[in-house]
Formats: sequence, C-alpha cells, structure tokens
Amino acid sequence: MRNITVLDSTLRDGAQGEGMSFSLQDKLNLVQILDDFGIEYIEAGTPGSNPKDLEFFKKVRSLALKQAKLCAFGATRHKETSVAKDEGIAALLAAKTPAISLVGKTSRMQAEKILGVTQRENERMIADSVRYLKRHGKEILFDAEHFYDGYLADPEYALAMLSVAADAGADILVLCDTNGGRTPTEILKITRSVCKAFPKRKIGVHAHNDSGCAVANSMLAVEAGALHVQGTFCGFGERCGNADLSVILPNLLLKKQCVSNVRHLERLCEVASCVAEIANVSIPGDKPYVGRSAFAHKGGMHTDGMLKLKGSFEHVSPELVGNHRRYLMSEVSGRAAFVEKARRFVPSLTKDSPEAKHLVEKLKEMEYHGYQFEAADASFEMMVLRELGLLKRHFDLVQYKTIGEYPAPDGQEQASAMIEVKVGERTEISAAIGDGPVHALDLALRRALTVFYPSLKKVHLIDYKVRVLDSESATAAKVRVLIDSTDGSRTWTTVGVSTDIIEASWLALADSIEYQLKQEPELK
Repeated sequence: MRNITVLDSTLRDGAQGEGMSFSLQDKLNLVQILDDFGIEYIEAGTPGSNPKDLEFFKKVRSLALKQAKLCAFGATRHKETSVAKDEGIAALLAAKTPAISLVGKTSRMQAEKILGVTQRENERMIADSVRYLKRHGKEILFDAEHFYDGYLADPEYALAMLSVAADAGADILVLCDTNGGRTPTEILKITRSVCKAFPKRKIGVHAHNDSGCAVANSMLAVEAGALHVQGTFCGFGERCGNADLSVILPNLLLKKQCVSNVRHLERLCEVASCVAEIANVSIPGDKPYVGRSAFAHKGGMHTDGMLKLKGSFEHVSPELVGNHRRYLMSEVSGRAAFVEKARRFVPSLTKDSPEAKHLVEKLKEMEYHGYQFEAADASFEMMVLRELGLLKRHFDLVQYKTIGEYPAPDGQEQASAMIEVKVGERTEISAAIGDGPVHALDLALRRALTVFYPSLKKVHLIDYKVRVLDSESATAAKVRVLIDSTDGSRTWTTVGVSTDIIEASWLALADSIEYQLKQEPELK
C-alpha cells in the first residue's frame, strides 16, 4: 500500500505538444480541475519565458486550492552567473509557488556538449541552485534531465549529479527519460539501483513516449521503488507525448493497490474529457480506461459472454473510472447483444421472439448496403422503432430541391435549398441559402419545422462526416454520412447511406430531427 504522489505537467510539458495552446483562462480552469481531482503537484509553466506565464503566476494566487501545490519550472543557474543574480532563478522565486521543478543535466554528454561545462562546474550549478531555492523555503523537485541515457553511458557521472542535488536539499529526485527511448527493463533495473543508492530520498520518474513505453516505464519505475510519478493527462506533450496519467493512475490504484490523494477515480473520464475539451482535441476512442471504445463490445462471442457474466471480457468494471459499457450493433454482434441494447427502449423485446429475428435480419441487410450503427445509436433506435411500428412520425417530406452555384457571388453563400414538409394536414414550404447544399438543406428544414416545433431552435449540428464505401465506383460510389447533433445537454449520432451525398445527408438529418422530437414529452 505505497503512497504515490503525482505531478501533472499538462500545462507545461503538455503545452509543448504540436498544436497545443492554452489561454490564460484555460490554464486557470485546468488548475482548478486538477486540484479538485486530487493531483498533488501541478507544474504550471516556466515563469519569465513568456508574458502569458508571467500573468498566469500572478492570477493563480487568487485560487483557493484544496491540496495541490503549484510548481514553477526552470533550470539551474547559468554557468557564468551567480545564483543570486541569475534571471531564471529570480523568475522562479517571483512566481511565488510553494514548489519548484528544477531541471539539471545528469548526462555527461549533454552537460559537456550542450551546456559546455565540466563535471565540477555542473555540480556547482546544481548545488548552488538547489541550496539557494531551499533557503527561500521552496520544496525542490530535482528533474534529472536525460538521467537514464546518461546513466547507461556513464553511471558514475549521473549518480554524482543526483548526490549533489540530494546533499543540497532536493526533496524529490526525479529520473527523466527525456528522449523517451529507454525500454521497460532498462527503467526497472536503473530505477532499482537508484532507490538502493538513495534510500532516504523519494525517487520519481518522468517518462516520454517516443518508443511507446512511457506508461510501462512509469509503472516499472514504481515497481522498482519510485514513489513519485510525473505525466500529463491524455499523454499530451512534445514529440510523441508524455506518460499518460489517465492510464497510469487507474493502473496504480486498481492493479497495484497503491494509494494517492486521487480518491475519486470514478471521476477519471470526466476529468480527462474536461482536459481534452479545454485543449480542443478529441480523446481517441481506443484510449485505455477513458476512451469511448474502452468498454465497447462487438463480437458475438464477446457480447454473449458479457451478457451471461459481467466482466468476462473486461479487465476492470467501467464504473470504477467513470466510463460505461457499450454493446456495438453490427452483423457480428449476435442476437443476444442486439436484444440487450434494443430493450433499453423496447423493454418487451425477447431474444427468441419473431420480432427480434426480423430486426437482426434487417440490421444485416442495412449493413450490407453500407449502414453502420456502431457510432450511430440514435439511428439504431429509430430503425428498431420504425420496424416495430412504434415510431410516431412528426413530419413527412413532400419534396426538396438544392441548387449549387459556381463561382459564388462575392461574399455570399454558394448553395440554396427549398423544402416542403407536411405535419398532420398542414404543409410548410421554406428556403435557405448556405455554404453548401447540405448546409442550405439543414437550414431550410429547421426553418420549416420550427413553425410547428419551436424547441428545434436549440438543436445544432456539431459534426458531419462522409465516408466513400466503394471507391471503385468512382463518382457513382455509395457514401455514408454521420451527423452529430446536440440540444445543449445531450449529443446523438445519426447515419444515412446513398449513392447521392445529398440524399445520404438528408436521411441522417431527418433521423436527427425525429430523434430529438421523440424525446419531447409533449410530442410523444
């Protein structure tokens, strides 16, 4: 039951990833989220490196953090500057954080070739910086840069730099696989040696993912005796990223029975989603623990096993990390999984009923023609209700017409659409112009239907995907259109398939609108 402390570097190392950028408010929001989750140390940037970080360290002091310690990140003093006059050291103190991540070279090659310093000069730079910051009451996490590479090339040099930092008062010695190229067995062996050499010091690990081993390397460092782990949420970071805390944390707490300040692991998915949303990126579906597909079952044998015995094809319960189990509908799913999912909205359906057999055959037929319901739960529900005669239609299409124009008039949309719909005995005709025929059709449909259903004003499309299904047919190929819609609180996906991209889009649009109207209590 070892207590593992965690440092999150999403705001520093994570922000160095390609395409990553956090506004000042983004950084403040992330600090609050990570603190609420129980992260002990938040490495929030390099003070003095840019105006945004300088302003951040001023603003963040106003946050009433529950437990997290903010860490300013910086390097040891310059070789030709005294520690009291070093601008980088002064910026670290000016940040007024309780802890400091201080990086120092522990590879002979890096120190000599990059910094241009002898071993003795590097030792003085490390000792002076640590000792000076400790005198100012700071907790020091000494980031031993390039430690694992340096150890393999010259173990005596690497260990000597750790000794200097430890003797000067460093609180945690963090071993860094800076280039991300070391293997798990190397990390295990080297970390174990360091833990034996420094039995009275807390040892940490900081791994990068350039060889795809960052999570495994972090886990084996803990196995070897490390009590401190650094990483980023979702693995954001420079080059191939950092060790992924959204994977490491559940591994440590659920598999290794370690303890940490993170006591509400059931919020893991929520936190990962918040971090990804602020970073304006999507979490990959196959991301362990927090991905949408992490607990998704499709194969017939798998789904059958899961329905008979929960957990028979899962390594942990999804509820432990705030995720949920999903059964994917396809021709390989099997009737049991199909019925299990359909019973959420048709409780009376049974596995051996004629209706179930018909629905499975219909699913296979539609998938043969290019439909795919794995990601389109709303269209799956609509298909089932439609086939069983349980779907109340809220509108009927009479006709639509779209017109494209090239070149488009300067500053104007290039497509228009006219649509006629019927609701009960009344018809409504509407027209709209848009950036393309699908956009125009969407606008015209909503304009016509909001006359009858004002609640549709809150529905918006948030994603639109097109997939060519049989490329050998060239421009006559079938296409599959997936549309994501939201009403501000819920999100749903619908699908349409046709050789005509406008018709495929219409089918997905119509399903999306019908699905929303079906949810309205007064319209059921």
